[in-house]
Amino acid sequence: MKSLNDKEVHQLAMQEVGSFLEKEGYEFLAVNSQLKRSPQFVCVKDQILYFVVVKGCLYPKSPKSYDLEHMNKVKIHAEKNQAKLLFAGVGFADATNYSLPLYKNNSYVVNFSGLEKIL
Repeated sequence: MKSLNDKEVHQLAMQEVGSFLEKEGYEFLAVNSQLKRSPQFVCVKDQILYFVVVKGCLYPKSPKSYDLEHMNKVKIHAEKNQAKLLFAGVGFADATNYSLPLYKNNSYVVNFSGLEKIL
């Protein structure tokens, strides 16, 4: 059995964040699920445009950390479009033992504490 690869972790993170945004009342204008292409979500809420950057990772990496250089590039893009920039870091771990690899179809825990305002 193979553990999840980076693309699969990213897809799980996209699902978590997409569900969160939907519940919070964001309207999706565009979704880009490609790995390392940002922003992943372009949304509107209360007539305000939002760019959302999603990062998924596996334990023990922190979902709160991001590539500052990459985020600055997205920040410039958001400023040009008069959009707010949000970061959504999502961490995953095996539900039975955090130190085990995460495999497809295994239960997992999610570490997601909401959206972080960048701009």
